[in-house]
Amino acid sequence: MLIAIPTSGAALAQCLQESECVMIYRNKPSDCLRPPLIDTMPTKCQQLKKGYGECKRGMVDMRKRFRGNQPIAVSKELEGGAGASSQGYQLYAGKPAFTDTAKETSGNEPEERDWREVENEKYRKG
Repeated sequence: MLIAIPTSGAALAQCLQESECVMIYRNKPSDCLRPPLIDTMPTKCQQLKKGYGECKRGMVDMRKRFRGNQPIAVSKELEGGAGASSQGYQLYAGKPAFTDTAKETSGNEPEERDWREVENEKYRKG
């Protein structure tokens, strides 16, 4: 039976296997994730552990399932100060999720015909 490991879990496992806690001091990876050994782990592993825990918690917490995960806190620095907060708060495929969701109108546009009316006209003509 194969068990699929999520990407964040696989990254955490790899980080643990490459850490000094496991490689040099021969501790179990599970021991390295608990205090006091967690403080000796590299920052990258600690961040991966936190992210993996939040991901697992998000699978159970219904509020997070609907709201999604919060964006990266340093996104303002990454985007040159323009920040994602002015455009939208949630990243999706590299873009804010809630920008350009509705096109702007002046109010003078002609009303779009209903698709059912168009189909009825085609049926009557043909």
